[in-house]
Amino acid sequence: MPTSTRRAEGAWRYEPPYVRPEEATSGEGNPFEKKIMGSCHCEMVQFWITRDKPLTAKFCHCSDCKIIHGAPFQWAAIVHKSDIAFVKGADNLNFLNSGTDKPTHELPCKVRCSNCGSLLMDEGRNMCLLFPTVLRMDREELVKNFYPDMHIFYDQRIVDIPDGKPKWAGLDEKSEKLDLP
Repeated sequence: MPTSTRRAEGAWRYEPPYVRPEEATSGEGNPFEKKIMGSCHCEMVQFWITRDKPLTAKFCHCSDCKIIHGAPFQWAAIVHKSDIAFVKGADNLNFLNSGTDKPTHELPCKVRCSNCGSLLMDEGRNMCLLFPTVLRMDREELVKNFYPDMHIFYDQRIVDIPDGKPKWAGLDEKSEKLDLP
């Protein structure tokens, strides 16, 4: 395991995004401001985010996302790890390392509730790909703020989505931009 990903067992509990809001600070070092609550389906795991708009949001059509989500594509919103703080259930999380497919908190990893199985996010070294469907967006404005800016891995799609958003064959800015509606 590379040194950059090696961590003391359980040390993740004391680092963003797993700290409690009263212990957290925003990415700018300010006190954590609760803006949108999120939870798993059974509500055993609950968290807040301090943003009302992600850095960016995407529909991912890659094979892994389709299999893991059991859907034709995945909706992901990218936020800083420090934009998330858990209020309940951080000890009830399961992790799956994306590279080795082993159930360990080795980054990058998938994060889900151990009770109901709800997939909550992908955790990277600095960012999280949060799944907006687990957020309580009670205002239409919030839903619009989280609506995807683009599609990635669109070459692997199983449905066409003619929404006028940019479509990339692979990762955005690192693959061919497709000329599709």
